[in-house]
Amino acid sequence: MASRKQSLTRRSDRVRRHLKAVANGRPRLSVHRSSKNIYAQIIDDAAGRTLVAASTLDAGLRGGLKTGADVSAAAAVGKLIAERATEAGVTDVVFDRGAFIYHGRIKALAEAAREGGLSF
Repeated sequence: MASRKQSLTRRSDRVRRHLKAVANGRPRLSVHRSSKNIYAQIIDDAAGRTLVAASTLDAGLRGGLKTGADVSAAAAVGKLIAERATEAGVTDVVFDRGAFIYHGRIKALAEAAREGGLSF
């Protein structure tokens, strides 16, 4: 039986393999959530560098949030990543949910990013 870490790695690799096939040169909006925070970054895989990043640990968000691990915090991170992406000139991305299901905090972040101007 595979360990939890192996299962998560296998699932995230499967998602990324599919994204690589449909990306067509678009950067990847990668999302990670922990039990206390949520992180998002837009990555240019061709150049191998991070274009934009945002998380609940950012100074601008940290003070206004009750906790970094709820749906409202995820929505705030989604809005922030969309703002920073438009400033950097990125509008089209592919959404990389990693090993996490599209539900709850992941879904809230994605919907807030769409409302902020990102298209995926």
